Amino acid sequence: MQTAGGATLSEDTQPGTAEGGPGTDETPRRPKRRPGLTLAALLIAAAAIGLDQWTKALAEANLDPREPVSILGGLIHLSLTWNSGAAFSLGTGYTWIFTIAASAVTVFLVFLSTRILYPAWSIAIGLVLGGAAGNLVDRLFRDPGFAHGHVVDFISAFKPFGEAFPIFNLADSALCCGVVLVVLLELTGHGFSPESRKRPEPETAGKGPA
Repeated sequence: MQTAGGATLSEDTQPGTAEGGPGTDETPRRPKRRPGLTLAALLIAAAAIGLDQWTKALAEANLDPREPVSILGGLIHLSLTWNSGAAFSLGTGYTWIFTIAASAVTVFLVFLSTRILYPAWSIAIGLVLGGAAGNLVDRLFRDPGFAHGHVVDFISAFKPFGEAFPIFNLADSALCCGVVLVVLLELTGHGFSPESRKRPEPETAGKGPA
């Protein structure tokens, strides 16, 4: 179809857009934010927090710190301990610093969840947020006091008492899985923003068939 001014309207161009302008193949429209993806991320985070806190309560109620319980043929040992440091018992003795850092990360991730455009990122952000917030709950509300609380850890891989690998909890697991997923998405060209996503290389003008 041809307009009065001689310009053509096709499926590749839209009324009111100049050639090469917004709406063309060269500058694709930015996907709209999808509130459903934000809700999905927050629900995943809430599930991770709830499961983490539930298992910690079970561990404290049923495990003796001096007597680990072996499960899965000795692959996992349930060894109850309290950690004042970061994930996997790193940086013990600096609880208040980790509380501030975890609070900042949690706020940032909640904000980031409102900008999700792609479903896979709902899972990634939800897991990281749930992991960070799960341990933050411990730091804020457990003994010995507000913002100085010790995180409950109880999963010891391969050997008891963290002899083979630092003791961790489900929040640590969610956090690590989320970070791994973030890295995989970025490395495979499925970045958080449209600009970070890989696009096919344009064909060279005049290039003959292969």
